[in-house]
Amino acid sequence: MFQSFQIQAPQSALDVNLQHKIDTKTKPPGSLGSLEHIAFQLGRIQGKTTPDVSSAKMIVFAADHGVVDQGISLFPQEVTPQMVMNFLMGGAAVSVFCQQHNVPLRVVDVGVKVDLDDHPLLAKRKVAYASQDFSRTAAMTPEQVAKALQAGVEEVDQAIAEGCQLLMFGEMGIGNTCVSSCMMSALLGDDATLTTGRGTGLDEHGVSHKANIIQQALLRAEQDTGQLMVDWSPQTLAEQVGGFEILAMAGAMLQAAKCQTAFVVDGFICSVALLFAHKVAPLVKEYAIFAHQSNEQAHQRLLDYLNVEPILSLDLRLGEGSGAILSYPLIQSACVFMAQMASFESAGVSDQT
Repeated sequence: MFQSFQIQAPQSALDVNLQHKIDTKTKPPGSLGSLEHIAFQLGRIQGKTTPDVSSAKMIVFAADHGVVDQGISLFPQEVTPQMVMNFLMGGAAVSVFCQQHNVPLRVVDVGVKVDLDDHPLLAKRKVAYASQDFSRTAAMTPEQVAKALQAGVEEVDQAIAEGCQLLMFGEMGIGNTCVSSCMMSALLGDDATLTTGRGTGLDEHGVSHKANIIQQALLRAEQDTGQLMVDWSPQTLAEQVGGFEILAMAGAMLQAAKCQTAFVVDGFICSVALLFAHKVAPLVKEYAIFAHQSNEQAHQRLLDYLNVEPILSLDLRLGEGSGAILSYPLIQSACVFMAQMASFESAGVSDQT
């Protein structure tokens, strides 16, 4: 049975006070642009006019995917555990950026194809040794769907119990751009040619092949379920074409929203996790801050569908949560100006007439 997430809308009682505080800082109204929107959103979520994100955490979920057997990635599957170890040893992009901004990093194995050695930064929540090849059969069982979602839930519960005020999510898994494109097609009804991009650097032939595999997977799943993909429930979609790390991220987002805690959405793959979570409980989006628009071709379409504006556009396509951690200083700045910037009254500066 698919887990239920009861999410409340962020508080509105302070809306007038929040907007007044933002507008009476020593600046023209709206002149801090997106920082003002972020400050207002965080204030509503946290229920205070001086929001705080000084305690943040990055959680990266990792898993492998059976569809890699269809040649949809330039990189072999053994890169997944190799990169996980790189995260843990501090050598990956997300690792060095987390170190730069003093944000704790946690890596969660929800489906890497091999057993990983113990490490202080590693959480072992393996659902299975990779999902199944969804071009041939369902990606996972109902029990595996529940376990993947629960991995995200429990990681968020632990982080919030530790005092975390802002969660950031990332992912690692060779083939997960293909899985994300397939999930997006199923969620929005888009043709695979519109949701499939270059991933880790495929050429035009590689992109075409990946789109064909996705289309094959969706047709197979429709035949097996006896339902058109636009009619699938979240449970059916997850079983047929999901990925363990994507579902774990979705579970984490849903639980963060349930606990009224803001979280940062990284790039394309993380945004697909949010899109899935949005299908489960639409109010989850109210707790999401979108880090950046990635280089993956379908990401802009997805952001437009969700009607959201990301903070950055740096032509990134790395994943890992790299865009999320790069956006963190700006999110901090939104809180700093609320807490420390003078008002017209306190600074003795004449306001507009």
